[in-house]
Amino acid sequence: MFLQIENLLTQAEVRSVEELAARTKFLSGRLSNPHNATKDNTIQDPADPVGQQASQIVLAALQRSEEMRNFVLPRRIAVPQFLRYGKGMTYGAHADAAFMNIGGQLLRSDVSCTIFISDPASYQGGELTIYLGSEAVQVKGKPGSAVFYPSTTLHQVPPVSSGERLVMITFIESQVPDQAQRDLLYTLNEVRALEGLRIDWQNRMRLEYVLANLLRMWSR
Repeated sequence: MFLQIENLLTQAEVRSVEELAARTKFLSGRLSNPHNATKDNTIQDPADPVGQQASQIVLAALQRSEEMRNFVLPRRIAVPQFLRYGKGMTYGAHADAAFMNIGGQLLRSDVSCTIFISDPASYQGGELTIYLGSEAVQVKGKPGSAVFYPSTTLHQVPPVSSGERLVMITFIESQVPDQAQRDLLYTLNEVRALEGLRIDWQNRMRLEYVLANLLRMWSR
């Protein structure tokens, strides 16, 4: 299961991030994954102070998103970073690493997130492609939108044939590591939000009881 949020960033935040990207130092993407021969992109220099400003804008947007919190149940969020794909650049099918070294500490990657910055009309190709069983779902979001998907899924970015694809990515450690359990909790929470005021109060409290205790049981 994955979630798309249309306006994670405000348009003012998108403009700020775009302006900062133009002044950010980028490095070869192979530095973060030297063993993957299919990775051909550029990544934000983590030491660059300009890029760090953009990272903090996007991190704040993630932290304020109730929709993201309900879906991911985040424990820790890695600082977002820019990825840039020019003409011909690509990233072949892969699953994200189970653990990320964040500031000397390991973060378990339960949910991956791509935040779209470029206007989708400004580049061709480069659609985020997420494989769900035998199906391939392609996502090419508008500026400021985001997609969240299990880090266990195979996904890729096919070659950009023209223009430039600019996104930010992050990885999230969830309070509930099991994807199926997160899905059940999210679905129950959606039922509570949509139907909670229409059902008998006693039944609503039973629903609250189930949600709270499943979260208590499954959280790690």
